[in-house]
Amino acid sequence: MTTQTPGTTQTPRTTQKPATKRSGGIRDLGMMFGGGQSKGRQFGILGALVVIVLLFQVLTGGKTLDPVNLINLVNQNAYVLILAIGMVMVIIAGHIDLSVGSVAAVVGIIVATSMTEWQLPWPMAILLGLLVGIVIGAWQGWWVAYVGVPAFIVTLAGMLIFRGLNQLIGNANTIPVPEEFTFIGGGFLPEWGPDTGYNNSTLLLGLVVAVAIALLEVRARRNQTATGAEKAPLWVSVFKVIMFGAVVIYATLLFGGGRVGTSFPVSGIILGVLIILYSFVTRSTIFGRHVYAVGGNAHAAELSGVKIKRVNFFVMMNMSVLAALAGMIAVARSVSSGPQDGIGWELDAIAAVFIGGAAVSGGIGTVAGSIVGGLVIAVLNNGLQLLGVTSDKVQIIKGLVLLIAVGIDVYSHRRGGPSLIGRLFGGGGRTAAADSAAAEQPAVVPSSEPAEDSSRSLTT
Repeated sequence: MTTQTPGTTQTPRTTQKPATKRSGGIRDLGMMFGGGQSKGRQFGILGALVVIVLLFQVLTGGKTLDPVNLINLVNQNAYVLILAIGMVMVIIAGHIDLSVGSVAAVVGIIVATSMTEWQLPWPMAILLGLLVGIVIGAWQGWWVAYVGVPAFIVTLAGMLIFRGLNQLIGNANTIPVPEEFTFIGGGFLPEWGPDTGYNNSTLLLGLVVAVAIALLEVRARRNQTATGAEKAPLWVSVFKVIMFGAVVIYATLLFGGGRVGTSFPVSGIILGVLIILYSFVTRSTIFGRHVYAVGGNAHAAELSGVKIKRVNFFVMMNMSVLAALAGMIAVARSVSSGPQDGIGWELDAIAAVFIGGAAVSGGIGTVAGSIVGGLVIAVLNNGLQLLGVTSDKVQIIKGLVLLIAVGIDVYSHRRGGPSLIGRLFGGGGRTAAADSAAAEQPAVVPSSEPAEDSSRSLTT
């Protein structure tokens, strides 16, 4: 029984549990990529990529990490990874795009025709290709966002329409492109300075990336300290910087030490810029939060003030623009455009996104995870080809990898078991349902604001 002095107000006592100290050790490595199920899957698929690379390195007698093979790997798969960047935003928003291969093909044939027959300078041809991508994206986005036709149907129709236009414009013929245009798909960083035995441009690029990794980690820890957010132990951050820095330096030496006249591909530079740009857009902008909100719960997002139609429109249009860019890069690499361009590209892009940890139901996924998923497919293709595996068996293996990756995700959600990061490091770990809720919550209500201000936080 408690007594209260007249004229005073007594505050009820609350029993606070003492803060539990995090257990150290290898379990803390899970914080390298932050919390949440999406991050856990991303960490798991990154580990799978490392295992696959090492496995093929052994099976192929060291050919997988040969400089010539790595350069070809980037050049051959840059367009798929660019498509994956746009596709992950489409899938996060709860849609699918089956037309990207056909869009890339029709843009490629238009650009090739404009330079070969219309004598358009190659910079203007690139702008024309991007403009065509915008028009196509606006067309498909209008049907999806404002007419209400499901994206699956709209893009399935687009796949047929734009494949037909590709053959109609090019008369089912192969059209070559000028040599100066091929630089964006088959060019390399230039050589300059003293003879170091490596391409100096590639060495400089690797140094900049390694320093940027360290600075970004320092900045992230400062921000976490300033906001009072939980941060990884210092040794984890140091390990992260050293590990990724070592990978960057090793890759720099491989790309810069290839045969004379080659270095890091220009298509890889374009891809890297897009990764940085779209990672920022999806993680640090209002539009990015709106995309996650629409995919996580469209009805709740609409009640919170999100303009769903506008989000869906721009997501679909953005996908077509990136498909146009991917198509031009592929045409530049192959030095011609033809009726076979773009066939099956949409399937590789979709597979990369799902292997990279995106949820089938939408609302979950990352640009980085999709790139890792795309690299898994690329290394599988490349390694199996080096081993002499026939194309039919390669398709079977890729299909099984996709089915198993998505099947594990669905099974984990259905059982409500621990996330993949919990399984990797043993013992507990949050349940899949809890991780999913935690991953989706910031998309609707940023953690820095109270729940009752959710409407304002989405629109300001």
